[in-house]
Amino acid sequence: MSAAGDRLQDTARQAALALPDVSHGYPFTPRLDVYKVAGKVFLIVTDDPDEQIITVKCEPEHARALERGYASITPGRYLDKRHWISLGPGPGITERLITDAVENSYDLVAERLPRRDRPGAR
Repeated sequence: MSAAGDRLQDTARQAALALPDVSHGYPFTPRLDVYKVAGKVFLIVTDDPDEQIITVKCEPEHARALERGYASITPGRYLDKRHWISLGPGPGITERLITDAVENSYDLVAERLPRRDRPGAR
């Protein structure tokens, strides 16, 4: 079953907040809920009801495959379009796909942190 826009956003938020050492806020604009690990962005959720998307970090090859496979996955809005993708509601966008995208984004960001800053390193 495909996730509607509000469910897409809620699923992404829940997935992000379930991960270790996550913070979030609105550093750019009141309509962009930004999730970070150790100060590094891994998820952006729009709070605009007319543009219900999430943006996550993604390996470039995997990103292109997802863009080819899903009409509502596009190069990342707001960030480097090679390393980020945006997911909107549409056919095939399931809660599992959303959760996987958020977790993969978190992992990509966390693994590039200095060892002392990685979640669980304390």
